Amino acid sequence: MEASLLLKLQNGSDVRGIAMEGVPGEEVNLRSAEANVIAAAFVQFLAKKTGKKTSELKVAVGHDSRLSATALKEAAMQGIKGQGATPVDCALASTPAMFMSIIFEETQMDGSIMITASHLPFNRNGMKFFTKDGGLEKQDIRQLLEMAADIEAVETDISTASKLNLIDIYAKSLCETIRAGVQSTDNYDAPLTGMHIVVDAGNGGGGFFARKVLQPLGADTSGSCFLEPDGHFPNHIPNPENKEAMAAIKKAVLDNKADLGIIFDTDVDRMSAVLPDGQDISRNALIAMMAAILQEDYPGSTIVTDSVTSDELTEFLEGKLKLKHHRFMRGYKNVINECIRLNDGGTVSPLAIETSGHGALKENYYLDDGAYLAVKLLIAAAKAFKEGKALAGLISDLKYPAEAKEYRLYIRGIDDFKSYGNDVLAKFKERAVAKGIEIASPSFEGVRLVFPNKGWVLLRLSLHDPNMPMNVEGKHPGDCTELTAVAKELVAGFEHLDTSVL
Repeated sequence: MEASLLLKLQNGSDVRGIAMEGVPGEEVNLRSAEANVIAAAFVQFLAKKTGKKTSELKVAVGHDSRLSATALKEAAMQGIKGQGATPVDCALASTPAMFMSIIFEETQMDGSIMITASHLPFNRNGMKFFTKDGGLEKQDIRQLLEMAADIEAVETDISTASKLNLIDIYAKSLCETIRAGVQSTDNYDAPLTGMHIVVDAGNGGGGFFARKVLQPLGADTSGSCFLEPDGHFPNHIPNPENKEAMAAIKKAVLDNKADLGIIFDTDVDRMSAVLPDGQDISRNALIAMMAAILQEDYPGSTIVTDSVTSDELTEFLEGKLKLKHHRFMRGYKNVINECIRLNDGGTVSPLAIETSGHGALKENYYLDDGAYLAVKLLIAAAKAFKEGKALAGLISDLKYPAEAKEYRLYIRGIDDFKSYGNDVLAKFKERAVAKGIEIASPSFEGVRLVFPNKGWVLLRLSLHDPNMPMNVEGKHPGDCTELTAVAKELVAGFEHLDTSVL
């Protein structure tokens, strides 16, 4: 198989492609053959990493609710078996559960593959890979795809392959974590008794959380929505950042007078929540809430976030909670790896979290796990409920910007968009300094302009695509318009940068 075509499937630390027809202009490039040889390459990768023979390796394969999932899973399992390893069919699962298949004593896989494309449209799909050290890095994926180019796809009989009900094992572990966290003296086994909690799974893989976690713990889950897996995603995009999705869980909470609402993305590695009054716990509020929950156990620690978080969040983390805010780069692997680096260097950092809802805790293998974030939230909610307090009290001092905008400035007509984008950033900074505008320091991504008492502008280069996102936040109504006008002057005159959106 041609290496250049396989390499086009790389999306950072994942594999992603178009897995089925149905969208005009989008040609299928992730078929059974590709899944087969990529999974086979993963077996070779594992053998080198573990020092085991391929015949000694067990590799778990699971998937979300996508329409192309079964075909890709079967092809991947055939590729695994073709290398002499043992494939294990985990069927419908979540991305975090697939990693935990390596950790759980009763499963102890050598590696795992999750077939998912997160919140992307129904025709897309992809593959995520795990070893005992967590998800593969960007350079690992490239190596995997290069190795796959030298492998021939094989068809083998997988009818007798082992099947594992992984999601039941995973759900049981989440239940035990909640029980241990709440430590209810009057009802240890069902510590959520009396609480009404609704879940929106977006027809992805998160419906299990209502049935196999909340209900066994005593919660009333009536009013939960879109729990049934459906790869057409007929109700809304399964994405906590999507406005329609957040409107749906908010409506479910208010209509059912629930104590809490939880929403997951397709493969359950991200989440957001809604409080009884309809207040969103997403983006900056989710970061603030998780930090407030962790603050008691990790006083003075460092919270790692992505680069687009608000100044108001910094004020809350550092002023109210007395924590340190380490604003790093976009990309969930970037913030996770930075959190690991800090801890390895002696800086206590319990949480790496993006505004997208990806959040990883040191105590949970640095795994970006939406269900585990929900577990931490539920423990805090149950304790507050027993004490007659409101969960919202944890972030009552968090302030929000008056306005926020995001623009995407596309780089057109040039192949080496990264070099061009970096040149734009250098000139953008130079022009800002010449005008006496304050530059945030340190800045780990792009150039962040600081306007005291007005807000900020961040221009950065997209991680994978030929565009330059520009985020603008204003402290007062009208500030965004004024700051955007300043930024527009600073990006004027670049031949290949389309600034028409401004």
